[in-house]
Amino acid sequence: MYPSVIKVVPGDDYKLFVEFENGETGLLDMKPILDFGIFQRLKDSDAFSRVRVAFDTIEWDCGVDLDPEYVYAQCKAGKAA
Repeated sequence: MYPSVIKVVPGDDYKLFVEFENGETGLLDMKPILDFGIFQRLKDSDAFSRVRVAFDTIEWDCGVDLDPEYVYAQCKAGKAA
């Protein structure tokens, strides 16, 4: 089971600060996936900055969203590095 996202803040260099309902926080680096499929839409800095919390994960105005388990796993992996 994964905790829900309660806050997301876009940062520099295609990074997102993410806060979860269990109090954990993490940094999600979106750069590694920006060259694939629908994620290419987020290369536009205006589009990237329009990120928001939706249900238990994050989404963008341009139709992109992320699996909540992926968000949590990537934020956890980033802390271990």
